[in-house]
Amino acid sequence: MFDDFDLDDDTPFAVVTVPNMAASYGKKNGIWYAAPGGQGWSKATSRKASIAETDAPPPGGGGTIKPSSGRVIRIINNMDHTVQCRVLLNLRTSQPFEEVLEDLGQVLKMNGAKRMYTVSGQEVRSFSQLRNEFADVDTFYLGVGSVGGGVGGVMLSPVRRARSRAPQTAIVEDISKQRRARSKSRPRALYAPESEIVRTNDYTLLEVLKEEPVRVTIKGLRRTFYPPIHHAPMDSTPPEKKMQLEWVYPLNYGYRGTDSRRNLWVLPTGELLYFVAAVAVMYDRDEEAQRHYTGHTEDIQCMDLHPSREMVASGQRAGRNRKTQAHIRIWSTETLQTLYVFGMGEFEVGVAAVAFSQLNGGSYVLAVDGGRESILSVWQWQWGHLLGKVATLQEELTGAVFHPLDDNLMITHGKGHLTFWNRRKDGFFERTDIIKPPSRTLITALQFEQDGDVITADSDGFITIYSVDSDGAYFVRMEYEAHNKGVSSLVMLSEGTLLSGGDKDRKIVAWDSLQNYKKITETKLAESAGGVRSIYPQRPGRNDGNIYVGTTKNNILEGSLQRRFNQVVFGHGRQLWGLAVHPDDEVFATAGHDKNIALWRKNKFIWTLQVAFECISLSFHPFGVALAAGSTEGHLIIINTETGTLINTIRVCGSPLSCVGYNPTGDMIAIASQNGSIYLFRVSRDGFSYKKSNKIRGSQPLIQMDWSSDSNFLQTVTADFDLCFWDVKSLSPEKSPIAMKDVKWYTQNSTVGFLVAGIWNNRFYPMTSIISTASRSAAHDLLISGDTDGYIRLFRYPCLSPKAEYNEEKVYSGTVACARFLFNDRNLVTVGGTDAALMLWELTEE
Repeated sequence: MFDDFDLDDDTPFAVVTVPNMAASYGKKNGIWYAAPGGQGWSKATSRKASIAETDAPPPGGGGTIKPSSGRVIRIINNMDHTVQCRVLLNLRTSQPFEEVLEDLGQVLKMNGAKRMYTVSGQEVRSFSQLRNEFADVDTFYLGVGSVGGGVGGVMLSPVRRARSRAPQTAIVEDISKQRRARSKSRPRALYAPESEIVRTNDYTLLEVLKEEPVRVTIKGLRRTFYPPIHHAPMDSTPPEKKMQLEWVYPLNYGYRGTDSRRNLWVLPTGELLYFVAAVAVMYDRDEEAQRHYTGHTEDIQCMDLHPSREMVASGQRAGRNRKTQAHIRIWSTETLQTLYVFGMGEFEVGVAAVAFSQLNGGSYVLAVDGGRESILSVWQWQWGHLLGKVATLQEELTGAVFHPLDDNLMITHGKGHLTFWNRRKDGFFERTDIIKPPSRTLITALQFEQDGDVITADSDGFITIYSVDSDGAYFVRMEYEAHNKGVSSLVMLSEGTLLSGGDKDRKIVAWDSLQNYKKITETKLAESAGGVRSIYPQRPGRNDGNIYVGTTKNNILEGSLQRRFNQVVFGHGRQLWGLAVHPDDEVFATAGHDKNIALWRKNKFIWTLQVAFECISLSFHPFGVALAAGSTEGHLIIINTETGTLINTIRVCGSPLSCVGYNPTGDMIAIASQNGSIYLFRVSRDGFSYKKSNKIRGSQPLIQMDWSSDSNFLQTVTADFDLCFWDVKSLSPEKSPIAMKDVKWYTQNSTVGFLVAGIWNNRFYPMTSIISTASRSAAHDLLISGDTDGYIRLFRYPCLSPKAEYNEEKVYSGTVACARFLFNDRNLVTVGGTDAALMLWELTEE
């Protein structure tokens, strides 16, 4: 593959590139030119591009190297690891190997180079070893002195044991008195005393290998991470802090299972009750406080309030193991204690609907399985007794309730489906289909008149009232068009007023059931609020007309038909991926697929901005006054943090911008794209002015990114969890991970690397767990991680060992998209991508 290199056999090597020197390469009139070190252009003999090193500039010289007689290798000065270069070696040269080593030493600015070693400490003694034994090694160290020499010499040392248990050779160099400025990215307390610090430029191969590299298996592939020369000591004990849920934002409001239209209640205390992910939330508007029930291990899909309004039945979806089976929990709204758990192993994919009986004081609970047969079951929940079950065989079931005047009569409804189920004493069910096939009308909501007549609403906008005749058969008493399109919610108020809500026309209409459903009044929600998803009276039993409205855009409004509606809670409407924390305030920002970017101060909503694109990444400028968002269509959006106004929209590329990040000084922003490239922009005016600077081309989609503390390097994680390094000054990938091992990183958002290796292959959870997000605390003593199964884990930092212990919470069913510490490390924010739930955690002492 080197047939076309014009080198004669006596030419041992040709310099390919010398980092840290300004090297320029170009082609003029078909002839390659090279100017290493910025010393002017020099003519080089023409050559064709090498298959092995297509981006390498051409070596000079004459003659021809035969196939496999040349190799491109990286050589590193062992006394100064910042001096390194790539050379093309002619393995068939007649020059002695020792002379070639001296010549290579001159290239690396070292006199008397006598020895060459691999990264693992094995000495290279001949060209034949390079051809055969070390054919797959591409990085070598050069050292001076002879075996057994004195200071600065080479000695044999068992650096690490190979499988043969034979001692390896290693280079020991004199440690100079150089001092390097302390990295500002780590607090002083975590450093060794000043006199004991070994500086980056001073280390030798013995120091390089005094600690074993870490090997981690991710998605079936082994990866090796090299230890920095200095880091905080390993501590595998669990951290002294634990996570306590402080605030849940109702982001996924209204999208839970087939019974999702019944998801907002008001407790006797006046608290709003709703559910987000695996958490039931009780929100006290007056006190601006929340309480949480966290007994579930997977997403809550349905919920119902006991007739006493002091207990709740909630059903969850099924997870992947025995601990997360689908089941129903009965719990107290006063004490938040779990009273009963039943149905373990009875539900296939989850509980799609749940409801208490009415007449007997809520002693029975019905449940519908979310599996293919949609099995309806009835339970006497105090004892966990199954009273009977029947397969409804309905694919799209939207709800199930007990009849308020008969505890043995249940009604299920859905697409082309309205069925009465009468449970006999022997446990069998008699089925009566009110809507006959082939009707495809979707029954979306169901209510009852005081005398037991059934009111239904459908997706065509009609409300239908069914009465029963003297023979017990139901018939249509009346039907009328209530909304332009679908009716999503029905509520019968105590004085006989029926409220209906439209999810498409955004209308709420009041009907008088005592006067043949004559329209009383109507109101329409603002377009920004969304359509009606659910309605619930603010004070059940009172006739003041005040209601809560849950919308299709995940907002909760309060008001009445006579006055305007006010927003109680803002929520993102769709998937939520973007999260950034303010550098010096208890403020964080979120961005989602609903094209909303929102700013929060802990549990207070500050502002929201509607932009033109779906956003998936966010970053605050180091001064905190500007916020950058990356869109799915390749746009960089700049926002004024203080006012919530749009500053600029910049087209970067045509691929999603999965990571954005400012360097520590705030004068540059790096944007990592799913096309594999990194785009660099110069930043001025405190983050309000941007000018395109450069692009570093890559090939694999990038998902995480960190700047180095000196702004010279970037580290990124690919979609396949490869850790890649990039030199910002030379605009090139850095292919030698060992050369990057002592770089200090401004942030640690990358999920792979030596200092976070313990979150992978951890012995305390499945080896197959995929870590989707990680972040280091501001004090560099804690590490938060989230995985694709919805687990959030708090480790000590650094986390080096697979035996590292942690504190764990499970409130998400799917991938945890992002987790970040607030600037003072007192709180933690997490978002779940498709789950869309945003949660604020308080870090408390154990």
